[in-house]
Amino acid sequence: MYLKDAQVGEACIVESMDLPFELERRLEALGMTTGTQVNVIARKGRGIMIIKLRGTRFALGYNITGNISVKGGGGRG
Repeated sequence: MYLKDAQVGEACIVESMDLPFELERRLEALGMTTGTQVNVIARKGRGIMIIKLRGTRFALGYNITGNISVKGGGGRG
């Protein structure tokens, strides 16, 4: 599934990212690497969401969340 499909409170594990090279490297520099847990804090419309990544909150747009493949982390974050 993609990050845009995750529900509020759900914890997911990043599997892969299909983003432009520079954006993907920027997210990796911020700590979003394969195997990292991402907690969905809030949803703001169609695919726009606020996530918690390694203790820091980030707002990500639809074009980003729709291209990050995740698997369910098995519970609430």
